[in-house]
Amino acid sequence: MADDKTKENDLKTTSLTQHQPHSMDLEKSVLASLMSLEESFDRISDIITKYDFYAQRHQYIFDAISHLANANEPYDATMVMDWLDMQKLLEPAGGSDYLGDILSQSPATLFNLTAYAQRVREFSTLRQIIKAGSHMLELAFDPKNQSVSDILDTVESEIFAINETHSRQSKHKGPTQLSDVITNVVNNIQELKDHPEGMIGLKTPFEELNNKTQGLQAGDLIIVAARPSMGKTTFAMNLAESILFHTDLPVVVFSMEMPAESIVMRLLSSWGAINQTHLRSGQMNEDEWGKLSNAIAHLHAKKLYIDDSTALPPSEVRSRCRRIAKDNDGKLGMVMVDYLQLMKVPGLGDNRVGEISEISRSLKALAREMNCPVVALSQLNRSLENRPNKRPIMSDLRESGAIEQDADLIMFIYRDEVYNENSDAKGTAEIIIGKQRNGPIGTVRLSFEGQFTRFGNLTPEFYQTASFSEPDE
Repeated sequence: MADDKTKENDLKTTSLTQHQPHSMDLEKSVLASLMSLEESFDRISDIITKYDFYAQRHQYIFDAISHLANANEPYDATMVMDWLDMQKLLEPAGGSDYLGDILSQSPATLFNLTAYAQRVREFSTLRQIIKAGSHMLELAFDPKNQSVSDILDTVESEIFAINETHSRQSKHKGPTQLSDVITNVVNNIQELKDHPEGMIGLKTPFEELNNKTQGLQAGDLIIVAARPSMGKTTFAMNLAESILFHTDLPVVVFSMEMPAESIVMRLLSSWGAINQTHLRSGQMNEDEWGKLSNAIAHLHAKKLYIDDSTALPPSEVRSRCRRIAKDNDGKLGMVMVDYLQLMKVPGLGDNRVGEISEISRSLKALAREMNCPVVALSQLNRSLENRPNKRPIMSDLRESGAIEQDADLIMFIYRDEVYNENSDAKGTAEIIIGKQRNGPIGTVRLSFEGQFTRFGNLTPEFYQTASFSEPDE
């Protein structure tokens, strides 16, 4: 029985792998063009790698061309043969006769070189998909004590890696001439002129924050970071509420820390100005029941999607966003991830820094692909609790390097009353802008209405009477 199973497995695998997509003629033409034409390598260096060639001898030849080009040396046939000979790879690459055949039998073309290289890469991607499919069949027929979840994670990781590589190569446009860019810049300036209030992004509920950021910008990765109990989820949901209120765009919330029902409970409390303790207990007065009814009526038609799946990988977050966008004319208003450190990347579980780096990079890519702000919540290092001044700084971000690099806007939340029972700033919060790629950093002060799970704008009178002294570091 086991032999029958093995034979069936081998048959399935063989059917997938015996006809590998490739074109020897295209590969030879690319190599002939590179060895015959000056400055040809620069045209395709960001399109293909040696591993995109099907024939191993072609991989050796391309590797020689690549090394010579990167060393600013000529990469004609003579130099390529010399390099291969020094590396003891000339015979594995087919020998001097084979290189001569490539040059004599394959057309060298600068005009079609890019298109040929792209086609070689596409064949390579198809082969990678076949390899992943073959591996998937092997695991399905013979799990080797792996759980179904483990197998799915492995397969998903392989497909994700293929897709990421292909997407990066396909979307590369290279340098853009000034004349092509300046039109977009002028259009942006005109848009600013048409919006004298100075806001071209999606409006937040907070006037001072709008003044500093010009709203939430499409394509931006926005990090909201704080220690527990500061109000990260509340603040991010307030941003989402504003988009739901002011636009018809859908908002997607990935809540990996709390169930969807808890998110909706917070939303009803904030939207209806209903004390959340009363709401959770059901002990509301007549006025609060009326507010609840109105809040439900208003929210019912809003395009809010809540996904409370745990430990989602970036690939799944992206695919779910794509499906929702497809159902909404290709548009999303905002994506919220609560929170970043709860995401997982299959295959990188033992490398936390690498995992966070991949998550951060993927969320930035998602923001650009969906052309909407992606708001990702993040935990802060516990070590800040040991400082006299517990206001967060950039280095407090957990695994901060990649997050700091990828984020366009980083906001920290600080509420002094969490640490100081007798604080003069009770009922207020500081939104500390630690990084803004296209704007100033600084601090925005808001009110905090915990009973309604929301932040709010402070009155002008508050600024006239409040003291904002900050303790020493």
